[in-house]
Amino acid sequence: MFSHGNGWSMDGYEPLVDRWAAAGFVVVQPTHLDSRRHGIGFDNPIFGTIWRVRIADLHAVLDNLDDILARAAGLDARIDHDQVAVVGHSWGAQTAGTLLGARVLDSDGNAGEDFTHAAVKAGVLIAATGTGDTLTPFAAEHLPFMRPDYSAMSTPTLVIAGGKDQSAMSTRGPDWFTDAYHFSPGAKSLLTIATDENPARVALVADAVSAYLLDTFDHDYARWAGLSATAAVGDEAFSVDDK
Repeated sequence: MFSHGNGWSMDGYEPLVDRWAAAGFVVVQPTHLDSRRHGIGFDNPIFGTIWRVRIADLHAVLDNLDDILARAAGLDARIDHDQVAVVGHSWGAQTAGTLLGARVLDSDGNAGEDFTHAAVKAGVLIAATGTGDTLTPFAAEHLPFMRPDYSAMSTPTLVIAGGKDQSAMSTRGPDWFTDAYHFSPGAKSLLTIATDENPARVALVADAVSAYLLDTFDHDYARWAGLSATAAVGDEAFSVDDK
């Protein structure tokens, strides 16, 4: 299951999703309430609650997965219910992270509700929200829920970050996007990718997600091992860290 970034929709990630499907995955993509197609901006009174609606969307998909997939040429009969993963990008990564065990801190710094879902056995977080009190004034005003606590995120997870990715929502540098790896007991691998306009980076992200999940679900160890080996010999396009 894939959760999109702020303002996007299920239609915005075809290059990734197509490669995942080609690798053998069934991909479900909800379009969240913050999608631009719904016209709900930062100043809308309900915007501050959309982070909860996003989580509810993912739970609803998982709780009704067979019914949803039955409408797609009987895909419900072709999946393994014990091998469900959640993947997210940007705000979608924070959303997905809550199903993996991450919490959202309140204004007093206390961890909020536990939104984990028993069906989720692995995850991938792409450009996930970092921790700490480093939100820009705009983010602090409009996105105060961007305060994740990864200390209880125990589900096996791959974190993907851009090596030169500077968020407009944080005063920190690119390392902000690696917090989910460093502060989570479940995040076992970190893939850091060169930040540039090379379209090959999209394929790299897609294939790394497939390789990690196939390895985690005991289907194919060679792909992830090969990617790690390439990084180990000094490929400037990406690096892999494990713990």
